[in-house]
Amino acid sequence: MPHSEAIEKNIREKAAKLDDFYEKIIGCRVLVEAPHRHHRKGKLYHVRIDLTLPGSEIVINREPSRHASHKDLYVAIRDAFTAARRKIQDFTRRRRGVMKIHEPLPQGRVAKIFSDKGFGFLDATDGREIYFHSNSVLEPGFARLEIGTEVTFAEEQGVNGPQASTVKFSGRRS
Repeated sequence: MPHSEAIEKNIREKAAKLDDFYEKIIGCRVLVEAPHRHHRKGKLYHVRIDLTLPGSEIVINREPSRHASHKDLYVAIRDAFTAARRKIQDFTRRRRGVMKIHEPLPQGRVAKIFSDKGFGFLDATDGREIYFHSNSVLEPGFARLEIGTEVTFAEEQGVNGPQASTVKFSGRRS
């Protein structure tokens, strides 16, 4: 596509803002092209950003076919730099050792089942009794539960106390 001072200025401003998220960026190369000339869909812009960081490279490749809004070049550029910012933030979190840590799901055993009423109770490993409804049991389902079946569960606070919102078989029965 032909060179445009306004587009180049926009890209340079957005590239400079990436330094706010990681000041040790070594290089930033941006490629903008309009490869498609569809009569029905219009011209969709393709933006690729290659970032060079100490010990790593980040590539953002915004495919126009997946983003109908990329008929507008400025929107395509904005989206690509937003993705670049998120990837830089992830990169810096990994470098600092800050990672999302998912707590393991609580475990328990089926203590009571009231099949005719569609609910039961779990004995959690911490000694609490947790209510569950048949709709909260994942496959193979409520009908396959037996007293003593080991499960994991997601807990939430119900009207009458703690309840399991998702009950999953652990695969073992005692």
